[in-house]
Amino acid sequence: MDANMHDGGRRRSVWKTPALVTVLFLMIPLLGNTFVDGWNWSPGGFVRFGIIVFVISFTYQLVTRNRNRDAIAYRAAVGIAFLAAFLLMWGNFVQMADLNPAAAMYFGVPIVGMIGAAVARLRPNGMARALFVTALAQGLVLSSVLIMLMNRNPQITSWTPPELRGFAGNAINGLLFVGSALLFRRAARQKSAPGIA
Repeated sequence: MDANMHDGGRRRSVWKTPALVTVLFLMIPLLGNTFVDGWNWSPGGFVRFGIIVFVISFTYQLVTRNRNRDAIAYRAAVGIAFLAAFLLMWGNFVQMADLNPAAAMYFGVPIVGMIGAAVARLRPNGMARALFVTALAQGLVLSSVLIMLMNRNPQITSWTPPELRGFAGNAINGLLFVGSALLFRRAARQKSAPGIA
């Protein structure tokens, strides 16, 4: 399988894995449409979901393909960061449509991460700092959204299930960004440690 990564096979391999991952992910909503009552994705939903999954998978391939095969911590950190960004974007597409237009502010969080990654030039130490800042940005956006909701409706005294899901989702995403940052820090230590290939 790794033989495809050399010379002429490299280009094909960069596209092949993201395409396969996209097809596998698209099977989930397809099965949902087929077997789950009330799960009715439109063709446009499949296209949007497929594009998001393909872009994330393809970007992961580009970011990690020139890294040392032993850099498991770095690859895991990139994967977790992309997973957190995907969950954040997807969850807020739903939240924006159903509940809260202020959720659009969350789309700024992955932009903070992308700017940080560009400044860090994908180096592990810089990426660790970028992901810590991304987690902080998410916390600030969450605080802003909560303040806006409370100002709009001061009578809120209890958490409804959608609010609890939103808070839990944000907590999980924040932890994923922090976990990614810690893995980048570990990758940086492994890279700088003497005697490690």
